[in-house]
Amino acid sequence: MFKLILQSIRQTLFWTVFAGILYPLVMTLIIQVLFHDQAAGSLVQRDGNIVGSSLVAQQFQGPTYFWPRPSSTSYGITAAAQPTGNSLNASAGSNLGPTSAQLQTNVRTAAKAFRDGNKLAADAPVPADMVYASASGIDPHISPEAAQLQIARVAEARKASVDDIKAVVAKFTEPPQWGFLGQARVNVLLLNLALDEKFPVKK
Repeated sequence: MFKLILQSIRQTLFWTVFAGILYPLVMTLIIQVLFHDQAAGSLVQRDGNIVGSSLVAQQFQGPTYFWPRPSSTSYGITAAAQPTGNSLNASAGSNLGPTSAQLQTNVRTAAKAFRDGNKLAADAPVPADMVYASASGIDPHISPEAAQLQIARVAEARKASVDDIKAVVAKFTEPPQWGFLGQARVNVLLLNLALDEKFPVKK
């Protein structure tokens, strides 16, 4: 009996130290060395200031920026591309089902705003990612199709050619992971920051 108790105590101490201290410490050190940027939150800096994370969507409005997909959580960061004043919110979906009247209203409103903002026909198809929020509410990507429909508006607002804006969009279009997982996507924050650098708008 006493022998079993000692064995249990030894096993508890061993696994507490190994699994609770040593293993997490070693893995943390490895991750910090091999994947430092990712471990730190994939933060994006501009002029020495942190302006966001490439993993977290921000709200961009107005004609000069590419718009992200809708969010049910205010995009996680309420101040878009600002060096200071960013505040983090919870990540969550809206939990609205396909029969929800509120969801249908949200979709119609988002579709109309997208068509109007990009001077599209009243019956023009709108990519699904521009009318439906992601499950997290902070998805930083949009589809290449959604980006293409915004190019003319952004080019006009920034007094740049459509081809120039297309080239920047192409640069920030990411292929499916490892070539076969998921779909091609465009990181809105990185794209808009690149546009600010290459085609700044006078304020």
